[in-house]
Amino acid sequence: MLFKRRQAESFWTKARVHLWPRRSWSRSTRYVKHRVTRINATPHVIALGFAAGCFISATPFVGFHMIGAALIAWMIGGSIIAGLLGTFVGNPLTYPFFWFASFKVGTVILGTSGTHTHTDFSGEFFSSSWDKIWPILKPTIVGCVPVGLVLFAIFYFATRWAVQVYQERRKQRFQLRQLQRDQAIGAQ
Repeated sequence: MLFKRRQAESFWTKARVHLWPRRSWSRSTRYVKHRVTRINATPHVIALGFAAGCFISATPFVGFHMIGAALIAWMIGGSIIAGLLGTFVGNPLTYPFFWFASFKVGTVILGTSGTHTHTDFSGEFFSSSWDKIWPILKPTIVGCVPVGLVLFAIFYFATRWAVQVYQERRKQRFQLRQLQRDQAIGAQ
């Protein structure tokens, strides 16, 4: 097969690469930045989509981030591709911060103490697991909305500015090249 590995990677190698990129986090971040800036849309549409992905990354529902980002981006008129790329803001390094902030904000909103000392998952886990998880999950779900809105605002304005600057510079480069071609053709 074309572009297939000779030896398949082991499960542990795939898991390690998923949690820690082969090259570096900075290279992965630059890749996402270039993918977002090269989307062929207005800066507003790209920023809406990317911010939608960042918003959904604050939720504790990890398996549904991409679906949620695509739906939110579609509903608000943003770029779905940028929304999918925006979900990469949520990663194993940032999830603990998002979820901790969501839990704390949720406890303030709900007016609960938030000092849940100990949850024992050892005995009768399957029969009473929902009762043990809900006191933690409820404030996190409630608190993820304000935390997500803050992320949305931050990443909307940052992405809109970055895409706008990138597109203007790209347009200037294309105009300069066209001018140089026209001058070269005129000189012949």
